[in-house]
Parts: sequence; structure tokens; C-alpha cells
Amino acid sequence: MQILQVKKEELHIVRDLACKIWPVAYGQILSEAQLDYMLENFYAIDSLEMQLASDHVFLLAEENNVFYGFASYEVNCNNSGKTKLHKIYVLPETQGKGLGKLFLNEVETAAKKAGNSCLYLNVNRYNIAQEFYKRLGFSVVHEEDIDIGNGYLMEDYVMEKKI
Repeated sequence: MQILQVKKEELHIVRDLACKIWPVAYGQILSEAQLDYMLENFYAIDSLEMQLASDHVFLLAEENNVFYGFASYEVNCNNSGKTKLHKIYVLPETQGKGLGKLFLNEVETAAKKAGNSCLYLNVNRYNIAQEFYKRLGFSVVHEEDIDIGNGYLMEDYVMEKKI
């Protein structure tokens, strides 16, 4: 398994993975309408290109030309001296096999190289993934509700890990 940095022409792989992973990850948390709305707004190629152009680094996990997950992060997000983990998703059949840790190690290495002191992320308050983050040293620092339009709200915990 190797972690590769995504090029603009590979963003379709991120979108394809999101469309496979999100219904499983959020199917019990979000309505189908909200899930479709968020996928279309966050993972349309135009949106992914804008994220890439605004200093998001995208990573793919690949082995033998098969892709198993993706992550994105931004060092020194909002000039905070902290690195934000924007996305980390792996196919359901690969969960528990260390792929998430592999992504986080890559992000932590980039954060340290940039001189950042902390990693942080948002996670849905009802998503069991927060337990994964806690096991890896993250803790909840506050709650945040984000209006994403169309009457939808992201109800998140913000979690941090000192590095």
C-alpha cells in the first residue's frame, strides 16, 4: 500500500471513492437528500479543483492500481500554525486495517515539516469515527454547527491533537 499525492487529473478518483464511501459512512446519520446534496457540493470536480487550488493537499491510498481511500489536509490553515485534516475516508472493507493511521502519519509528517504544532479536524457528532480519532490522540475542543445551505446543518465536534 502506498500513499500518493493527487494531481488535478486524478481528482475523479477522489470523487468516485467518496460516492462509494459516503453512503456507508453517513447513511445512518444523514438523509439521502442531504447526502446527495453534500456529495454534489463537496465532491463535484469543480469543487475539488477549487479545494486543490486553495492549498488543500489530496492523498490517495493505492495498491496494484486499486484505490482504497483518500485524505486531504491543509498546513497552516487560516495562518493558525495548525494543520487541518479536511477529509479522511477509506472503503468500508478496508477499515480496521491501518489505512487511516497511514494517512494520519503522512499528514502529521507534513505538518511537522511545515512547523505546525497541532492537527485538527471536524467530525460529525454522531459519527463513530470520532472514536478512531480519540484512539490516535485527538480530543474534542468544542462543538461547531455549520450551515451548508439548502436548510442543512453540519453538527460537528472540532478535535485537536498536539504534535
